[in-house]
Amino acid sequence: MEFHIDNMTCGGCARGVTRAIQSVDANAQVTADPPKRTVQVVASATRAELEHALTEAGFPPRAL
Repeated sequence: MEFHIDNMTCGGCARGVTRAIQSVDANAQVTADPPKRTVQVVASATRAELEHALTEAGFPPRAL
């Protein structure tokens, strides 16, 4: 899955995004790219579960 997160602008934000995703799926593989504001995720959780966790953490994703 890929998400675009407008307010992920730095490494600290990327760590917050990763923590939010891994709070839903501890084994998720997360590759964040702050300059492009995208994150690639391989997880067993659903897209809706991940979107909810990201929004709750202050990093609402938008559709690509």
